[in-house]
Parts: sequence; structure tokens; C-alpha cells
Amino acid sequence: MSIVITSGHCFHCGLPNTEGNAFPTTIQSILHHMCCPGCQAVSQAIVENGLESYYEFRTEPAARGDAALDNTMSKLAVYDEPELQEEFVFEEGKYKSIQLTVEGITCAACGWLIEKQLAKLDGIKQVSVNVSSRRAMISWDESLLKLSGVLSRLKSVGYESLPFQPDRHEASYKKEQKAFIKKLGLAGIMTMQVMMLAMGQYFDVLGSLEDETVSFFNAVSLLLTTPVVLYSGSIFYVSAFKALMARTVNMDVPVTIAIVATYIAGIRVVNKNTGEVYFESICMFIFFLLIGRYLEHRARHKASLTSANMLKLIPVTAQKQTADGFVSVLAKQLVKDDIVLVKAGETVPVDGQITEGRSYFDESMLTGEFEPVIKTVGQRIYAGSLNQQDSIVMEVEASVKYAMMNQILRLQELAMANKPKVAAIADKLSRYFVVVVLVIAALTYSYWTMQNDPHAFWIAISILIATCPCALSLATPSALTCAMAKLNELGILLKRADALEQLTQTTDIVFDKTGTLTRGEFAIARTWINPISETHFDIQKDTVKPYVMALTNCIESRSEHPISKAFERYIHDNNDTEFSSNDFSISDYTVSIGEGVKTAVNQQHYLLGSQSMILSSLNAPLSREIGEAIKGANVLLSSGGVVLAAFWVTDTVHPDALDIVRQLSQHELTILSGDTQVNVNSIAIELGIKNAVGNSTPKDKLDYIGKLQADKKRVVMLGDGINDAPVLAAADVSIAVGNASDLAKNAADVILLNPKLQSVVDVLTMAKRTKRKIKQNIAWSLGYNISVLPFAVVGWLTPWQAALGMSLSSIIVVYNSTRLMR
Repeated sequence: MSIVITSGHCFHCGLPNTEGNAFPTTIQSILHHMCCPGCQAVSQAIVENGLESYYEFRTEPAARGDAALDNTMSKLAVYDEPELQEEFVFEEGKYKSIQLTVEGITCAACGWLIEKQLAKLDGIKQVSVNVSSRRAMISWDESLLKLSGVLSRLKSVGYESLPFQPDRHEASYKKEQKAFIKKLGLAGIMTMQVMMLAMGQYFDVLGSLEDETVSFFNAVSLLLTTPVVLYSGSIFYVSAFKALMARTVNMDVPVTIAIVATYIAGIRVVNKNTGEVYFESICMFIFFLLIGRYLEHRARHKASLTSANMLKLIPVTAQKQTADGFVSVLAKQLVKDDIVLVKAGETVPVDGQITEGRSYFDESMLTGEFEPVIKTVGQRIYAGSLNQQDSIVMEVEASVKYAMMNQILRLQELAMANKPKVAAIADKLSRYFVVVVLVIAALTYSYWTMQNDPHAFWIAISILIATCPCALSLATPSALTCAMAKLNELGILLKRADALEQLTQTTDIVFDKTGTLTRGEFAIARTWINPISETHFDIQKDTVKPYVMALTNCIESRSEHPISKAFERYIHDNNDTEFSSNDFSISDYTVSIGEGVKTAVNQQHYLLGSQSMILSSLNAPLSREIGEAIKGANVLLSSGGVVLAAFWVTDTVHPDALDIVRQLSQHELTILSGDTQVNVNSIAIELGIKNAVGNSTPKDKLDYIGKLQADKKRVVMLGDGINDAPVLAAADVSIAVGNASDLAKNAADVILLNPKLQSVVDVLTMAKRTKRKIKQNIAWSLGYNISVLPFAVVGWLTPWQAALGMSLSSIIVVYNSTRLMR
């Protein structure tokens, strides 16, 4: 008869329940409460395994659940504290996101297992595991799930996890590498010893061996093999156990079966003193497999090292302005609006805007371009860039957590969540392949047993070893990781990995004009000054032009129109300092959108703007002579009904635009712009682009892209402005170029961190190379497994030969992928 548990006590162990309703378990349709996570875990395991009747017939309370689990939960609960999360948890509306370092990931199946297990939790929005870098990007709803719950679930399926930090991540890698070397070293040493004993029996080098000597050699071989099986091979058993606990199979399942079965068979032979042992095959198998895993481990780490090391470029300390002057503080403590001093030779600690000074900065860690960039007051500088010349003072725009470099790494992790179709197919195929291998091995064993073949068991073992689909599971993720690492070096950021696959199917490339094909920086190509200006301004002839330019710049300085920068740049480039803003007093400033400016300068009224605005305000029609002189000018200056000056302000084409257009000639190219049709046609003719569409509103651009897609075209859109965001989002693949607006970057699939258009060709080339590598990897791995299977089935392949072939297959796939980084 079942015991009675006192009310308020733990239903499992009977001890006082001080936690109330914190740890519930439903047993036989009744909700009971446990005192700790350990009791809850044990009771849930009893229920899940259909053993609920235990609680009906027990005569004593159970022992309390694992105290270690209780302690673990208490430790993990620390990560729920807002102060601790401030450093590594990102807010995304109602969701939070975090990047975790996950220890214990050995293959693609581990990533699949983690994603499936976490997806079962209420509140999880997205889980993506990057097997190559051993990191996981997780988004969840804080109101439904605590971070400690996520970490706890990962621990329950056998994976230790911590918030990603470069130093800890590197320490984790070194810890795993050290464990690999220990296991590999032990397996190598013992393999040599066991092989020497086996060679004596194979070739009778000691003469005709007596049965007692053979038995002794076998016993010693068993002794030497045991630590290899129990320690060196443990990595495979743990992985297989995790998969089976999650009711699935991975490639380590057949490996584990092969090792354990061969080892047990050898023990039986030693005890009975009859039959053959394959201890040398076990040791060689584990040794070869560990070599393969170790080389994969190093290659994956190398591929992810570029991105991980970017964060190490951010300095630990910064010089912050206080009441006592500039003092040294931790960079991660900086917040918005703090004032920071960056001396020559120092690295910028956080993203911000220059408030004092002017210097050259090396931004190669972001853009891939090693040529220094000059930055001055009002311009943005990024964490990790190197100040090469003079000291500057900057105002912090956001904390280190939201620095551009951090955002790049987060976006790269998110990119791996969007796996290409070929990756999903390969992952699914590898899991089915394992099942097929197990079935074929069982059928082969049955057949050879019925044929009374004494080697039936070893033939089945060879099948399990030779056809393990490790290489197939590595085919896609290894190539994607290497491709993204190389693109990162080139200053190209992918926000979703499947964009690479879609880029290979591109038929049409559509360019925005301003800021994409052109610099987006207006310049004064030509000026004209009316001869009567000398009399109008009452100044000497040789000072008329400097005076007019300074006056125009002073008027334009209050405008936010991009053209205004052209006059400021003209003054700066020509070192025109004879007149300054102090010489002019502005009042009654009125802007007519799309037309120009009306204002009073030194109590004299002026108009500065388009031809249509100025000409309509004149007292009399222009003379033929002046009309010819100002033909084509797009900015005029007038006063008192007289045109005083004319300016030809143009947007210059990118110096590499023509070369890029030629390299992309196999695609259908189009310019789609909001600029006038005349200007768009001019750029199109200069670059040799046939399709030019101007005067386009954001809706017109959307309609144009939609029309192309309706005709079954695959469209890549390049843009940089706020008005490009909708059409970037609508394109099959969108690319934000140069100094794109934040809105354009958010909408884009690919972000070019440097202003050179060559990056467009680079990303298209890399997409084709990556697709080719993935196909090569899958073809090789499938080809190897299919071709080796007949040899294993007919018994021509020994276990150690199978182990060598399988390991080499995986190494070849990883090596082939790393060639993308060259």
C-alpha cells in the first residue's frame, strides 16, 4: 500500500517543501509539487517512462533528487539578473536575444539536437546553432521563459553553455583542444603497442606461437585497449547517447555500436580462449576517427577565428571626461552622450561622433580596406578602428554592446539560422543515411550468418564504420562558415546564409543611382559669375569669386539638402578663407522644398535655387548671351531680379563603376532612381547600361521590381537611402552599399562595409564558389559512402581499413571547404 505524504511536503522525497508551487509534476492526472529541481527531474523521468505505478506501491519516500541539479539551477538563476544581462543580452522588442558558447558540440547532429530540444520550450522564438564556431543564437520571450531555463535545458541534454565572450570562448576551445590531444595521444600510443602484439600473431615472427602465448598476447591487448575504448572513445558514446535520449540517431550511433560490439566480442574471445580478436582494429579505428575530428575541430576554429577575434580589437579601457578631467574607465561602462578622448595610436573604444579634432583612422577591421580614412568633426567613428594621427574627442552614441562590430557578429550568427535548402537536405539525408546503414549492416550480418561465415560479425562492423556519414553532415556547414569568414575579411556582411544560394540564381541586377553608382557627394563642376557682380557687391574684381562662393556657402550652410555640402567642400578644397561666415549676417531664411532658398544677407535679399525658381522671379527675360552662359546650370544665385552667379553641381560616378558594370554584363542591368530622367540617362550612357528608369517614387520602384519578379526574374537590388528600404526588402536579394542609411541596412540581406563596388562582384563570385564547393563536398561524401559499401558488404574491407577511409573522407571535405578562404 502506498505511503501518505504530509500536506506541504515534497510528494517525491517527503521532505518539507519550502518552494511552494515552483516545481510541479503531474502524476496519474493529479498535480503534485516537489521541493527542488532534482526531485522534479526524477519524478518527471518516472512519469515519462510509464512507471507512475511506483508511487502507488512504494512503502518509503524516495531519496531527495540530485542536490547538484539544485545547485546548478541556483547558479544558472544568476543569469536572470538584469544587471548581469546588461552586458550580453540584446533587446529586440518583446523578445530578448543572446549568443551562447556551447561546449560539447562535435558534429552537425549536435546542432540539430540542440535546436529541436530548445524549440520545445514555450517562449522560444528562434534557435540557430553554428556547429563550426560552437555558438548558438537564441531569441526568447522573457515573460514566458527565463534565461536560466534555456541554459538548464541545454545542460539537461548534455551541453554546457555560457554567454559568448571572446576570451571565454577561446578558453573553451583550448580546453576542448587539450582534451582532444590527450585522447588522441593515448589512442596513438596504445595503438602502436597493440599493433606490435598483433603483428607477432599475424606473421609468426616469433615462430610457431603456443596457445598459451596467444592467450597472453590477447589478454595484454585487451588491457591496453580498455583505456582507449573507455577514455579516448568516450566522445563518440556521449554524442550517441545524447541523440538516442532525444529519440533520434546521428553518425556516432553506428560508430558506438561498432566499437562496443567489437570490444565485447574481444572480451568473450579472451575469456573462452577461442576465436579471433580485433583489438588493433578498435584502437586504429578510434585513433583515425579522433585524428579526423581533431583536424575538423582545428579547421572549424580557424574559419570562425576571424569573426571571433574582431571583438578583441576593442580596447578594455577608455579615457572618459569627468569633473576632474579625463580618467581611465572600463570601455563597457561607457553610455550614450559620454565624452571620450582618443589619443594618436589608440584604438577607438566605442561607436561615436567626433566633437573635436581631425585625424586619419584605419577601419580595415570593418571594411577590409587598409587605406586610412580621414574623419573630422560631426563624422562617425567605430569601435576597433585605429587613430593614426592626432588626438580627437568623441561623443558616445551607444554602449559597447551595440557597437557596429558587435552588431556584425550578431548578424553573422543570425545569418547561419537561415540555412540554404541544400544544407537542410544534407542534414536530413545524413540522418536517414544512418538508419539505412544500420539496416544494411543488420541484413548483411543475417545473410553471412546463414551462410555460416565466421566473419559475419566483422563484416557488419566494417559496414558500420566505413559508411558513417560524417563527411555528408560536414559538407554544407563547413563551406558556409569558410565563405562567411572570407567575406568578412573583404568587408562584406551576410545577414542570411541562404542569400548565397539565391545569388547564384540571379538574372537581373537593379541599381539605385545616387550613392550607389555615384558617390552621393555633390561637387561643383563649373561656376559662372555675372560681370556686373563687381558693381553689385562693390568689391574689387579679383575678390568677386571668393566673395560669391563664401556668400553662397553661408546661405547653403543652413540647408539640409545634399547639394549644400558641395559649396562647403569647394571652400575647403580651394582653401578659400578670404571671407568667412562672420562677414555675413543672415535673416528671414525661408526654404521652398524642391526649389531653393529665400533669405536676407547683410540686409540684402537673395534667392538661391533651381533655374525654374530663379528665372520666374526675374524682372525681365534673360539676355541671349546670359542664357547661353548659364545653360545647364542647376543652381542659380540672384538678387534684385538679376542673376549674379550660376553653378553646375553634379554627382560624380564611382571610379570603379564602369569596370564593375562590365564584369556584371552577363546579367540584365537597370538603373532605378528617383532622380530626373535626364540625369539617369546621362549616367546610364556613361556606364553603358541599357535600362534607365528615372523619376521613380518608392512605390514606383516596388512596382518595377514586382513586375520583374512576375516575369520569373531573380532580382538583386542595390541601394543606400531611406527611400530604398521598401524595394530592398522586396527584392530576392538586396545589397546595401557604401555608407547606407540604417534603415537600408536593416532591410538588406547583404551589407557592404566599404564604399567600393568591387564588393558586389566579390559576393557574387563567392556565392558561385560556395555552391560549387557544397556540390563537390556532397558528391564526394555520397560517392565515397556508396562506392565503399559493396566492398564492405562482401567482406573485402577490414575494420581498420574502413576506419581509415571514413576519416580521410571527412578530412577531404573540410580541407576542400577551407580553400574558400584563400
